[in-house]
Amino acid sequence: MDKGIHIPIFKSWAPEWLIKAVLFLLILPGIVIFFLPMANINAAAGYYGSEPADIQFAVALFYAGYVGFYSLERRFFAYLAAKEYYVIFTFLQVVTCIICYLTNDLYIFLPVRFIQGMLFACTVNLSLSLMFTRLVSERAREVSFSVFFGFLLCAVPFNNFVTADMIDAFDFNIVYKAVAFTYVPGLLLLLLMMNSVRLKVKFPLYNLDWQSFALYSTALCLFAYIMIFGQEYYWLEDVRIRNSVIGIAVLLLIYIIRQYKMRRPYLDVGIFKFRNFRVGLLVLFIMYICRFASGITNTFYTSVLKFDPMHLSYINLLNIAGLVFGVIAACWLIIKKHHIRTLWVPGFVLLLIFHVWMFFLFDIQADEFNYFLPLFIQGAGVGFIMVPTIVYTISAVPVAWGASASAVCLAIRFLGFCVSIALINYFELFGKSRHYNAFQDHLTKIDPVVKQSLRMQAHHLEAKGMAAGKAMRASDKLLVNSVNTQGHLRFAMDYYEVMSCLIIVTLLLILLFPYLNRTAVYLRSRRLSPA
Repeated sequence: MDKGIHIPIFKSWAPEWLIKAVLFLLILPGIVIFFLPMANINAAAGYYGSEPADIQFAVALFYAGYVGFYSLERRFFAYLAAKEYYVIFTFLQVVTCIICYLTNDLYIFLPVRFIQGMLFACTVNLSLSLMFTRLVSERAREVSFSVFFGFLLCAVPFNNFVTADMIDAFDFNIVYKAVAFTYVPGLLLLLLMMNSVRLKVKFPLYNLDWQSFALYSTALCLFAYIMIFGQEYYWLEDVRIRNSVIGIAVLLLIYIIRQYKMRRPYLDVGIFKFRNFRVGLLVLFIMYICRFASGITNTFYTSVLKFDPMHLSYINLLNIAGLVFGVIAACWLIIKKHHIRTLWVPGFVLLLIFHVWMFFLFDIQADEFNYFLPLFIQGAGVGFIMVPTIVYTISAVPVAWGASASAVCLAIRFLGFCVSIALINYFELFGKSRHYNAFQDHLTKIDPVVKQSLRMQAHHLEAKGMAAGKAMRASDKLLVNSVNTQGHLRFAMDYYEVMSCLIIVTLLLILLFPYLNRTAVYLRSRRLSPA
């Protein structure tokens, strides 16, 4: 039995179920604010007087703070007692939420989002470390790991569901006020239940590798900037994008040289020599690109089918149900020590079914019930892949390198998130204009079919009481709106077609790697670091 179990971290009167509930209660608000700006991206953009890309960048900055600070945070974890550490970073998280509530200045909001990501790294590392010290059986550890990542996967649809009515009734910033209050119950319970003890021997905070943190985090932020704004600024034609690319190259060169010369590197590059680790990273990267394709589906619901945000949030409950089902099924297979192929193949097959099915469901009119099962299937596919892939990747390296493996997994998920935004922006800005121009080439007022359609639409409007002149102008606008709608549908179909091809190639690679038949997935360490 691990010695950490005998550390009196919590008071003797606190039952185990309450301790575990409080630990997850402390993680939950951080998971909520992770993707909170994307709960209603148009409302957020309107509140801050920005464009949707700025809101996407706000989420990426949170992610970059989480990824960049992950490795450095472990020094603070060893320096401070667990209770006082919890109090400090939870208090700071509440302060950042209050700042987000009080300001509508984007240049204040964006840096605060990065700080929130750093504080989220503190929350996740300490909460899961405490959780793992209380879990004796391997089954319990795998269940806890699955629950955490299940919460993380459900963050976007869950945020949509709990904030839709609130954002509809108040300004967008009210959600940060609500989140600030949700930290209070967990913090009060923690103060009552927890003893002032340390999980590790106290190490002084000298020789903090803040230089590596600064280099690494700046490169991550620049990468997110390029991916999110690159298409809008025409990539390397814009001086801002060129300077960002040069900045990343210089920063990474300095960072890599620094890591090779350090006795204790920020990230140990030796983990990349393990084949299973590299394969796991590739699968995780592809899964994250495919995962966020669901954002196009949500845009289709709101812009084409005209679903309001509240209606959309209710429909996405089916996606949450699929995620829960997929995570539970994957957890059961991990406990049974099934081969990784038996987890990856069903997951990617479900994602392929979703993308192909949606390809044929994109239309200007549709019954919402047609989309219930595809949303469930998409959630199940992501849930099937996420947890096993992370556990498989981290387990591919020796236990001593688990922290570096977790940090790299986290970075790959960040890169997948940013690349998915870049791909969607490319297909949307370039693909929609291409289809719009193609429609324009075939639609002219001298075309008999177009003339007949405009005349019928004008007569219909006149029958509703509109003046003849206004009816003709309105029919022209309706034709333009119809062309724009068709352009959006064609862009969505193009993107889902590309994602389907990517998934097919991935499935073929998984099936063609014979050694995957001999590779089971399991947790080898009781102190496995959360990715």
